Amino acid sequence: MAVKDKSGYADIPALFRRMTGDEKHEWAAASTLDVLWVLYDRVLDVSPDRVDDPDRDRFLLSKGHGPMAYYAVLAAKGYIDPSTLDTWTAWDSPLGQHPDRVLVNGVEISSGSLGHGLPIAVGTALGLRLQGRGARTFVLVGDAELDEGSNHEAIALAGRLGLDRLVTVVVDNASGTHGWPGGVAKRFEVEGWQTSTVDGRDHEALHEAFTQDHPGRPLVVVAEIGKGERR
Repeated sequence: MAVKDKSGYADIPALFRRMTGDEKHEWAAASTLDVLWVLYDRVLDVSPDRVDDPDRDRFLLSKGHGPMAYYAVLAAKGYIDPSTLDTWTAWDSPLGQHPDRVLVNGVEISSGSLGHGLPIAVGTALGLRLQGRGARTFVLVGDAELDEGSNHEAIALAGRLGLDRLVTVVVDNASGTHGWPGGVAKRFEVEGWQTSTVDGRDHEALHEAFTQDHPGRPLVVVAEIGKGERR
């Protein structure tokens, strides 16, 4: 499993601040910072020297329109050189406003078009199951993405197939247009998912939610973040 580095998180805000010029999506990125850190520091079975290992866990950033926090965590964990952060969005930089799996070490999917990540994660989890692998698939989505029809289908299919190696993290900052009666977790619960709703800044609560047992069912963790709340 990933090695715990409790002191390493202190470096993340400084790495994040090295990237400037995308004020529109700065909050979209900042809202994911704690979730990403807990996943890469304490949960995911991944490392920079195993990016092609078929038995590695998969992490898919569906919320790809705000990748600054993702890049900062990848730099902190050795996937990319921290100096690369200073080139953010330059014409010759690998770090674009959407992550590119061909250009950035450790990135599993090129993303940013909302509604694509969860369906890809369902397919990935199903493919790993068919191969007999124990690797898990984690996907991070934003609450507004859940308005996309492709996600309705993915949520239903994953529940019907009992994809218990699939974990979806919904960063919920109440930005969805329509919302869901009873809250975001209810949307998944009615399709047979196991659900948890936690404070999206509470590292211990996030870790406990990500690592809970959910036999025979996919898991969704709703990480609630106050709109405009910053680290």
